[in-house]
Amino acid sequence: MGYVTVSAKIKRELWEKLKKYNIPISDVIRKALEEAVRKAEEEELARALDEAAQILSKIPDEEIVEAIRSSREER
Repeated sequence: MGYVTVSAKIKRELWEKLKKYNIPISDVIRKALEEAVRKAEEEELARALDEAAQILSKIPDEEIVEAIRSSREER
């Protein structure tokens, strides 16, 4: 796995406080970015599930039951 370097401009006051409290900037940035990606992935999955639910709601229950039974019998 490779790495890339990212940068961000922050106010000097914030940078000084980060240094004063020995806050590991890289760790904080990494965790924040990972959380943002996780949230975006969850939102994408929720949208996909909504779309699937809309499609499945158009299929009669009997047809779904028959498909499941047929699939079980094929095993």
